[in-house]
Amino acid sequence: MRKSDIGLIGLAVMGENLVMNMESKGFAVSVYNRTAEKVTRFIEGRAKGKNIVGAYSLEELVASLAKPRKVMMMIKAGSAVDDMIEKLLPLLEDGDIIIDGGNSHFPDTARRTAYVESKGKLYIGTGVSGGEEGALKGPSLMPGGSPAAWEAVKPIFQSICAHVEDGSPCCDWVGENGAGHFVKMVHNGIEYGDMQLICEAYQLMRDLLGMSADEMHDVFARWNEGKLDSYLIEITRDILAYKDTDGAPIVEKILDTAGQKGTGKWTGIAALDEGVPLTLIGEAVFARCLSAMKEERVAASAVLTGPKPAFKGDRAQFLADLENALYAAKIVSYAQGYTLMRDAAKTYGWNLNYGGIALMWRGGCIIRSVFLGKIKEAFDNDPALRNLLLDPYFKGVMDEAQAGWRRVCAAAIENGVPAPAMTAALNYFDGYRTARLPANLLQAQRDYFGAHTYERIDAPRGQFFHTNWTGEGGDTAASQYTV
Repeated sequence: MRKSDIGLIGLAVMGENLVMNMESKGFAVSVYNRTAEKVTRFIEGRAKGKNIVGAYSLEELVASLAKPRKVMMMIKAGSAVDDMIEKLLPLLEDGDIIIDGGNSHFPDTARRTAYVESKGKLYIGTGVSGGEEGALKGPSLMPGGSPAAWEAVKPIFQSICAHVEDGSPCCDWVGENGAGHFVKMVHNGIEYGDMQLICEAYQLMRDLLGMSADEMHDVFARWNEGKLDSYLIEITRDILAYKDTDGAPIVEKILDTAGQKGTGKWTGIAALDEGVPLTLIGEAVFARCLSAMKEERVAASAVLTGPKPAFKGDRAQFLADLENALYAAKIVSYAQGYTLMRDAAKTYGWNLNYGGIALMWRGGCIIRSVFLGKIKEAFDNDPALRNLLLDPYFKGVMDEAQAGWRRVCAAAIENGVPAPAMTAALNYFDGYRTARLPANLLQAQRDYFGAHTYERIDAPRGQFFHTNWTGEGGDTAASQYTV
């Protein structure tokens, strides 16, 4: 009997769909789930008549696999992954491969890679993006971990992933230990930012322009034919057109409290650890936190006053400005995300292929868009590019878009319509292009109250000074520290 090419543990919807995807590409797959009934239901249902084998113990699963054995876990992130690794290790031989396809935190993946390698086995932590449909029809895959494992897994992963127009796979090796899950984490952070920006555009259309869901549907449909062409714009178009049983737009009946699973928060924490200004994504995470305070916001709305939105301008012009604002702010989101990846690569010793990452995100994943091709071109032209905003194409976009972007942000502020991500993006852009920021005063303040010292514009970098501001502080300075 033919041995299976890969085993998969965890038959929730993502796991099932990945198995169906693998089998459809010619791979034999063995499956296991802690709840045996799920295995039986799957084997006798969707998997019936296909090259998929059910296993009712881990021993049976491992025994059914061709060497080097490849076991992929699609289980809940956290301690469950560690527990499963401990159960698998005694059953595997040296050179066998354990794969974690869940949304694990990258430090956990780095730790697990080292641990599994110390036992003679290989480990991969891979980001899987695209949701249920992507898992079935072709996700974006971002694998990292033990480099020696890649050649054995590559044929499977590059067969089942999404492919762009020229046939390039939306999957390639990302880097050592936690690199794959780090890149997936940044992907999810950018996803938070993209979604928040779209929601702010929607609120400005609804609350400032007074547009109906059908009118907004038409705008998003038009935007999806141009520079904003993307999966998230596309689904927003469809959501706005979807009617409830009474004919009313269902989107307006959904409670305005957003959930999150933590990957956006992890991205923000990683940015703070690296000292990278990830302001837009941070605001997107905080916007979800603020949305969760529903009862408190409702109570506050009865007490706190502000301007009543009243638009008096040219609506067509404002919508054109809004398209530019959305595009410019989106570029800032990616610029910040790529800066975080660049700095983290230095910290963790990863050799990330930034253009390749953009290619991996061009298909299959939630943030897929035409725009990502421009990012790949930017890094193809200059692999050492420090910031996307410095690329000639993106600089040109900012030159063209920023007047409308500023008008939109001004209108939001003047009319009391919250646009935290859009305005944070503009503030970052203005801060990044400002040669002299007011941090000189901040350093004086720190030195005044804490003797933290400062550098001078008329002395070499790295030379620190302290002023006895009050005449009573003396010459003793505090030790240096940086973010």
